[in-house]
Amino acid sequence: MIRRAAAAAVALSLIVVLAAGCAARPDPALPGEPALPGNSGTPPVAERPASRRDTRALRRLRADLTEVFGAPIMARGVWGVVVRSLDSGESIFELNAGKLMMPASNMKIVTLATAAEILGWDHRFTTTLETAAPIVDGVLRGDLFVRGTGDPTINSREGRAPSVLFDWTTALRAAGIREIDGRIIGDDQAFDDDGLGAGWAWDYLQYGYAAPSGALQFNEDIAQLRVSPGARVGDPAILELPSGAGFTFVNRVITGAEASSVTIDYRRHLYQPELEVTGSIPVKADSAIRSVAVVNPTRYFAQSLKEALIGTGINVHGEAVDNDDVAGALAGASVARRVLASTDSPTLREMGTVLMKVSQNLYAETFVKAMGAAGGEVGTTSGGRSAMLRTLTSWGIPEDAYVVADGSGLSRYNYVSAEMITAVLERMYRDPRHRDAFLKTLPIAGKDGTVASRMRGSLAEGNAVAKTGSIANVRSLSGYVRTRDGEMLVFAILANDFAIPAATVTWIADLAVETLAAYPAGGQSR
Repeated sequence: MIRRAAAAAVALSLIVVLAAGCAARPDPALPGEPALPGNSGTPPVAERPASRRDTRALRRLRADLTEVFGAPIMARGVWGVVVRSLDSGESIFELNAGKLMMPASNMKIVTLATAAEILGWDHRFTTTLETAAPIVDGVLRGDLFVRGTGDPTINSREGRAPSVLFDWTTALRAAGIREIDGRIIGDDQAFDDDGLGAGWAWDYLQYGYAAPSGALQFNEDIAQLRVSPGARVGDPAILELPSGAGFTFVNRVITGAEASSVTIDYRRHLYQPELEVTGSIPVKADSAIRSVAVVNPTRYFAQSLKEALIGTGINVHGEAVDNDDVAGALAGASVARRVLASTDSPTLREMGTVLMKVSQNLYAETFVKAMGAAGGEVGTTSGGRSAMLRTLTSWGIPEDAYVVADGSGLSRYNYVSAEMITAVLERMYRDPRHRDAFLKTLPIAGKDGTVASRMRGSLAEGNAVAKTGSIANVRSLSGYVRTRDGEMLVFAILANDFAIPAATVTWIADLAVETLAAYPAGGQSR
């Protein structure tokens, strides 16, 4: 009750402010400059005449933001906030601007920005089917290799995985292959095998959002766990998981009464590939589906390919294996492999849109390793971090303003400051090589991505574009918003160390962005 009352008090104190801002003048026409949602007609920033700021309006805005971020309900938590004008370069508001804080998925801003600089927006990942074996009477007399360089997009999004598998099957048939008298071997040597990030918590490694990365990645390294009721109440439930996922089951799910609830949870045993599944599912109920992070991405890819080939009539006699499992046996073979089929991923600009709008962790970790591999080395997270550091330093961002542990923000070892995030966002905005592509990746308030249901009904809807972030006791929201007068603002809002409901923290951050969108920016100095 106290928490609700405190939140209500903050809302009440700002309703008048927002109403006044919204009523101050009719919505201006905002033509042209650049590709942010809602723009429709002012001249580009460089051509706009400088205007003198209404200092009373600025003081009022700063007072409003001070009230928002000073809400007593967040007294035990910490805010880090920076708001800056991209038109004038003026600092609009700061609170703990240089304080190091955990960013959660705001880390993806840094990852995508540096990946765009190092790899380029047109970067693609290539995956090939290769063999050194002869084809005799329609039979491949040896192993089929699938060699990856990190493509994270061979998944169900827009039907890409079925399309790739169809193309590969067609290519094998065109090469005269109707049967494979050997194994499917996953060649993942482009990246190292450290799929999990430093600082990831052991108690969520089983969930799809913590899937390990690798040079071969199928269905975002997620397998579907199917839980079906038994025949009678009290019977063990029936568990199914693709064999390539790599788990054995510890089944602790029972069949419940017909009107009972579905209560399914699962955890991964750390020292062996066991998945313990607990809970209850009602008798006669439809199967419950849960996403599980696989154990070995390479083996999962090879097994999925094998099953796809068999499903289209190309029989495979051998096992699906990770190259590392058979490296000793292959060491003596020196015959060069020839390429039977090849596919390229979408471009970084397309993958970046999935990364940011969906907040896809696996894509982020892949980009870090790809940055590490850009110099011709094996792709590692440490190599990627070094490449990111060099880029950030070249942008004038001091090394003590951040700590990079992973690319996704899932790690609690990551630290950034609001000042640093704002600097990266400003860099992307001011660089003509990056601006349009980067802006298009960001979720649009009230419209799509992770902010599709946020800031609706406000002047931020369809206007603000921002990356969210969310891990335990951490929330973040950073991006761009245009004021009522068409001034472009960049902002970074980080919240750490709170014990209040996360929804309240999210609401406060949204309210701050709505306040910026309602701000009357121009006018005569007073």
